[in-house]
Formats: sequence, C-alpha cells, structure tokens
Amino acid sequence: MQYETIEFQVVEDGIGVLALNRPRRYNSVNIRMMEELEHFWNVRLYDLGTHVIVLRGNGDRGFCAGLDMREAMKTLSNMTTDQFYRFQARLARLTLAMRKVPQPIIAAIHGAAVGLGFSFALASDVRVLAEDVKFSAAYINIGLGGADMACSYFLPRAIGAGRAYEFMLTGNFMSAQEAMDLGLASRVVSREELMDTAMELARTMNSKNPMGLRLTKEAINMNIDAGGLEQALNLEDRNQALLVARARLKEGDRKSRYF
Repeated sequence: MQYETIEFQVVEDGIGVLALNRPRRYNSVNIRMMEELEHFWNVRLYDLGTHVIVLRGNGDRGFCAGLDMREAMKTLSNMTTDQFYRFQARLARLTLAMRKVPQPIIAAIHGAAVGLGFSFALASDVRVLAEDVKFSAAYINIGLGGADMACSYFLPRAIGAGRAYEFMLTGNFMSAQEAMDLGLASRVVSREELMDTAMELARTMNSKNPMGLRLTKEAINMNIDAGGLEQALNLEDRNQALLVARARLKEGDRKSRYF
C-alpha cells in the first residue's frame, strides 16, 4: 500500500519511526489513515527486521487530535447503524493491533493527544512526553461516552481506577506533569529533546535479544489479564526456557537472531 497519511522509515538497523502525517489537521484520523494504520500494523506482525518502533506526530500542532470530525460529520450521517458499528469497531481495533505487534512501541508525544490520539498513546508500551503535552479522553465532551477506543481498558490499569474515572467522566485535560506523577509517562522532556530521548530508549531496547523483546511484550500483554500468579509464572517460565534453548542451539548470531 502507498501511504498518504502516515510515514514509516527505518532510521537505524532494527529501529523504525512511524509518523502520523496530517499536520494541517492536527494528525487527526480520517478513513484513509485508519486503512493505512490497519495495513501498517498488520505488516509489522511478520516484520522480523524491525525490533522497536517510535511513534510520533508530524508538525508542531500536536501528536494526534483523535478522529477527524470534519470528515466524520460528512460521512457518518450517511451510514446505517450496521455500517457505523463496523466503522467504530475498525477504529477501536487499531489499539488492539498495536498491542498485538511484537515490537515495543515508544510514543514520542507533543502537544495535544486527545480522543483516539490519547488511546494511541495508551496502547504504546512507553510514553515520552514533551512539556506541552495535554491528554484528554475527549469522547464525553462531544456527547459520547467517556469509555471509548480502549481507554476504559488501558487507563485504569495505567494510573488506577480513581483518577481514571475522573478523566473519563469529565473529559478534563491531563498535563505532562500529571501524567508523569501518575506513572503514565516514562520521561517528560523539552520539545527539542523529545525525539532524541525516544531514540535513546529505542537504541537501548534494540541492543537486547530481539526474541527476548518480543516475548517480554507478549508476557506483559498476557499477564495484565492473567487469572492468577501461577498462570503468570507459567508463561514467564516458558519464555525463559525458549530463550535458553535458543542460545544453546547457537541461534544468537546476527544472521539468525530474528527467528
């Protein structure tokens, strides 16, 4: 697929940068971007050469303003209920696709990240924030429910139910410092330092065993919802045994380490 609304570049061996590329529209998500992101994340499922992805928004206006409401008002009014449900489900499952890809995702976020943009941040593995970041579960501000686009799944797990309920029920903004204080962010830096900081983390991850990275993300995904300690331990034990067996088979050289 030829991308129009996103850009992807392998900037270093093993590290790719994905940019949301509608800067004049605050990198808001239109139907074309939805389709391109679906394609992009599906390709990454089988991309063994990319070990870490840095996600950013192009331009100075912000990371992502969520759904492109101008386009939505033109198209949604002509949809049947069945068609709207399918559209809603496709948008929401972009966050599931981000969790399913094996690569750790580092979100380098500046400016506004609201609605679906907030959910993109939450679906990432690590969040590096510029000082001007503002998050909002803005769905409730436009007459919808505040629990949308996986926000009600990710946010309580990230910051605890009490504050998560507040943000989802009010639509109030969360500042970069609040996000840091609540444990949602890994770093808060100046706008000028944002990409350098994200790339530093990406290089550190990229220096690790690629299979170890993939299995770590998988284990975190599974164990967030594990039925108990024993299930979590069983998965960790399996992963470590696989990695030791792999090393014993001398698969750790550069040529074979992707398998």
